[in-house]
Amino acid sequence: MRIIGIDPGLARVGYGIIEIENEKKTLLDCGIIETGKDKKEEDRLYEIFKDLNELINYWNPDVAAVEKFFFYRSSTTISVVQSRGVIMMVLASKKIPVSEYAPAQIKLTIAGSGKASKKEVLEAVMNDLELDNPPKPDDSADALAIALTKLNEEGFN
Repeated sequence: MRIIGIDPGLARVGYGIIEIENEKKTLLDCGIIETGKDKKEEDRLYEIFKDLNELINYWNPDVAAVEKFFFYRSSTTISVVQSRGVIMMVLASKKIPVSEYAPAQIKLTIAGSGKASKKEVLEAVMNDLELDNPPKPDDSADALAIALTKLNEEGFN
């Protein structure tokens, strides 16, 4: 099974792709889709659309896990929601089943506490995937945590 984890955003969309075969988890790819602040919002959303399509066409994931958006008062709230809408549309167009997870659920599953720090989540991701170095940037590490949450839900601890 191949899974893509996605951490939505407008400036940076984190992604992480993990494959599990014979109970062995392998990190295939992780990174970010980055959009320039100098571009119009609609162009940034289109860039996310194009880049995510390319990524999915290349890796062909079986399932997706996306961080659930929780409301908070911020000037970027609408932009993040719009980005998440583009992400969900791309996944639906590819007929990829999507699971959604709230940040506290991801932290609880990965690090054992819904209030775990970023550092604790990162250490758990590195341990689970047997990584020597932390995935960079943080958005990609978050996406891997989201993907691992889905794998845990499927019974692949």
